[in-house]
Amino acid sequence: MVYKNLIISPSNVSNQPSVKQSQFYKGFSTVDPTTLTTKIFDFNLIIQDILNIFQTKQGERVMNPTFGTIIWSMIFEPFTDDNKRLISEDVTRILNYDPRVTPTEINISEAEYGIIIEATLYYKQLDLSQRLIFNFNSEVGLILTQ
Repeated sequence: MVYKNLIISPSNVSNQPSVKQSQFYKGFSTVDPTTLTTKIFDFNLIIQDILNIFQTKQGERVMNPTFGTIIWSMIFEPFTDDNKRLISEDVTRILNYDPRVTPTEINISEAEYGIIIEATLYYKQLDLSQRLIFNFNSEVGLILTQ
C-alpha cells in the first residue's frame, strides 16, 4: 500500500505550547518543503519521530518486523471491540516507545475513510502537554492536527 500524502494542518497559535526554543532535542526533517531550514527542535522533532512510526506499516522495516503500526491494515476491517483493542494496544506501544513523552489520554474512533486517534502527550523534559489528532485516512493518507 502506498500512502498518497501526509497532511500536517497548521495549528492555531492559541493551541501551541508557549515555550521558548529550548532545544533540548535537536534533529532535522525534509518532510515540509515550505520551510527554509531542515532543523527541527523539541516537540516538533518528537512529533516527527512519532509520525515516522505511524507512517510505516508494521513489517515494512528491514530487519525490524515489529517497527511500525498495524493501523493501515486495520482501516478496512470491521471496527469491533477486538479490533479496537488491538489498535489501542498498538497506539499505546508506539507512544510509549518514545521515552521523551508519556501518553496521558488516548481515544480511538472510526471515521468514514479510516481511523482517528486522539492523543494527549506529556513532554517530560519540556514539562508541557499537547493534544494531537492523527487521522489515518485511506483516501488521503495520514493527517495530523494539533
